[in-house]
Amino acid sequence: MSKKLQGKVALVTGGSTGIGLAAAQSLAAEGAHVYITGRRQQELDAASKEIDGHVTTVHSDGADLADLAALMTAIKAQAGKLDVFVANAGMYEMQNLEDVSPASFDQAFNLNVRGVLFGVQMALPILQDGASIVLLGSIGGSKGFAGFSVYNATKAAVRSFARSWAAELKDRRIRVNVISPGPVATPGFDVFANDDVKTALVGMIPLGRLGSPAEIAKAITFLATDDSSFITGIELFVDGGLAQL
Repeated sequence: MSKKLQGKVALVTGGSTGIGLAAAQSLAAEGAHVYITGRRQQELDAASKEIDGHVTTVHSDGADLADLAALMTAIKAQAGKLDVFVANAGMYEMQNLEDVSPASFDQAFNLNVRGVLFGVQMALPILQDGASIVLLGSIGGSKGFAGFSVYNATKAAVRSFARSWAAELKDRRIRVNVISPGPVATPGFDVFANDDVKTALVGMIPLGRLGSPAEIAKAITFLATDDSSFITGIELFVDGGLAQL
């Protein structure tokens, strides 16, 4: 049985841990040569050992435009093209409205919004016609969670990007879609959420549990392959029903 991404080149930003690592593993399992980026070389090195397939690591900060430009130059020189772009790198921080500072606002928007926009822009020359762009959103872009107004706003912007870019890139048959996870058991989530927070969140999720990185990765891979060839501009919620019911 042939692999669905055999001969394809994929990029997963923030691919060294959590959802990004699971996405890279899933894409590689389907035959893609996967590039993963991250800001910590030790985590990148560890991640490369967990991916069964052809993987290249690039030390890169998703908020640094010079790093993004160097990343695209490296992919062009080494692989010559890009077929799948998973814009996963992002951050979240809980801050009440009165505590938001210009610095914390800029940090969130620089990575979650500015980095996504200019990363995709810089990738356009090497993205193949018919490529797939998958942006990582969040249920926070649609729901009003107290203490996350800035993060939620960044993900609402990402959702808007997908609609506009799907329209703008349609003549090149480049599909642009958003995956919006609910609460997922990742190392980052474990740092943020104590047992009480996790219990409260699980109580809100109709399926009664947290999601796993692998479950989000399967949805990302669906949108990356021709299995979703007639899908563009959508927001696919992978949230156990949290934003739906």
